[in-house]
Amino acid sequence: MKAKLYLNYVDGKWVKHSSGKTFENRNPADRNDLIGIFPDSRSQDVENAVQAAERAYASWRLVPAPKRGDIIMRAGLLLEKNKEMLARLMTREMGKVLKETRGDVQEAVDMAYYAAGEGRRLFGQTTPSELKNKFAMSMRMPIGVCGLITPWNFPVAIPSWKIFPALICGNTVVFKPAEDTPLCAHWFVKIMAEAGLPPGVLNMVHGMAETGQAIVRHPAVRLISFTGSSEVGKLVAEQCGRSLKRVSLEMGGKNAQIVMDDADLDLAIEGAVWGSFGTTGQRCTATSRIYVHKKVFEKFKKEMIRRANKIKIGSGLAKGVEMGPLINETQRN
Repeated sequence: MKAKLYLNYVDGKWVKHSSGKTFENRNPADRNDLIGIFPDSRSQDVENAVQAAERAYASWRLVPAPKRGDIIMRAGLLLEKNKEMLARLMTREMGKVLKETRGDVQEAVDMAYYAAGEGRRLFGQTTPSELKNKFAMSMRMPIGVCGLITPWNFPVAIPSWKIFPALICGNTVVFKPAEDTPLCAHWFVKIMAEAGLPPGVLNMVHGMAETGQAIVRHPAVRLISFTGSSEVGKLVAEQCGRSLKRVSLEMGGKNAQIVMDDADLDLAIEGAVWGSFGTTGQRCTATSRIYVHKKVFEKFKKEMIRRANKIKIGSGLAKGVEMGPLINETQRN
């Protein structure tokens, strides 16, 4: 069957991109499974999305925060309703097992409910003034257009961490999802539109590095939130620093687990296996190193190797599989 060609989402409409170039989205557990064809967008597509976000900002920033929260609450209910569908789609698209992808979607559900509640808690401050006949207060104001760039390893949870807080505070968004998980992003945006989000408030532009660079460099984008590699994060920070643009970075790490001699070794080993091999080790919080007290080192090492050798690897949709595939050939190499 011919694979479906998906579109960008700009100003409340699913629109074609300017370059005409596309990229394939394939199942990492079965490279013959072509999930879809997606736009490889260029700077003009980003420009269109930013302009739509700028136009929408004028009215969205004036919508009362509790009313913005109502829309996000409806999005959470829709995410919960479609949880199993989204989890299975995510496993097909990026590989991690269903137990993990169900948790990924649940994180987005929880974030929606949390952010919706924040619509009634966007408090300012009052403070005594040191000057006569003066009243001092502060109130929260939105920043403007936010450029949000997300990774493939948590393709529903992490967009929710970025998009919901931005929207509840009255900002508008240009969203660039990872090229390895564009269909999860498509459904996330579709659910947001179904929840009643006005046109232009959330815009999505698919693409590769050039698309992300265009968002970071655009002068009308006031804030960048990026999750990805440390190498790319350094470039994002450098570019944002030149224009004094607000920037938030979530990048890689080398995380250690410490096992002392009085530890419950069975529990420690299960924690180490989950930390090391969950999401096939493809996350910034993965256990990269384990420090073990010398008194229990040999026992721990022996049991850790035995348990790791028992891990069942395969398609995350298959029963009994504990670890799915790596996301793509580059990561495998």
